[in-house]
Amino acid sequence: MLGFILGALFVLALPSRTPVPAPVPSAPAEIPSIEAARPVRKVHLTTVEAVFAEWGRYAVWENDMTEVGLWNAEARAFSDCYEVIRSGEDFYFRSIPRLSRPVLVTAAPSKCPLQFTESEEHREARLKGEEDEVFKDLGGGR
Repeated sequence: MLGFILGALFVLALPSRTPVPAPVPSAPAEIPSIEAARPVRKVHLTTVEAVFAEWGRYAVWENDMTEVGLWNAEARAFSDCYEVIRSGEDFYFRSIPRLSRPVLVTAAPSKCPLQFTESEEHREARLKGEEDEVFKDLGGGR
């Protein structure tokens, strides 16, 4: 009988079985961007060099420099961006995180795998119809 009473007291002393709610995770301090979430696919510079060799005639140069966006089939966007420097007949490519100039929408055909940019000065002159003067001032333009 003593064992029964001690057992009953022991059972009453046990903590209750009410479920404790799981801690709610706090919101992250900064929500990552879509660009940070997408897998990074390295594009070899030889790829952009080859594409630019074929389509580079549509580039708008300013001080022998332009920017291009290369079509990324995985991201389905012009997300691989490069700065292109022209030195004589040679071109040098440097990857950049994003295009910093306005996108040129009128130069290249719709199936072009490159997105070209233009300077603010060129865009303003083009919209005013003074494109030839800007090209002459920029050292030959296209």
